[in-house]
Amino acid sequence: MKIKDGFVVRDIMGQCVVVATGEASESFSGMIKLNDTGKDIWEGVAAGKSEEEIIDQIVEDYDVDKERAKDSVSKFIADMKDKGFIID
Repeated sequence: MKIKDGFVVRDIMGQCVVVATGEASESFSGMIKLNDTGKDIWEGVAAGKSEEEIIDQIVEDYDVDKERAKDSVSKFIADMKDKGFIID
């Protein structure tokens, strides 16, 4: 899986957001705010990490149990796929 071309993370006034650029902005206008966990998941996908690697990183960084991290990461990634930000 990877981030679809044209979607980037930006810091706008201290808030992390996903914005569309170029051709992607023709089909998506607006911004998606990311909390710290969302940003970490997004960056993991952008870095080419597997879902399992991202889950392990979330467990380590946020001291949550693996099942909770797996549920959150899986839902976030599924939602981003549904919105067309992430492709397989």
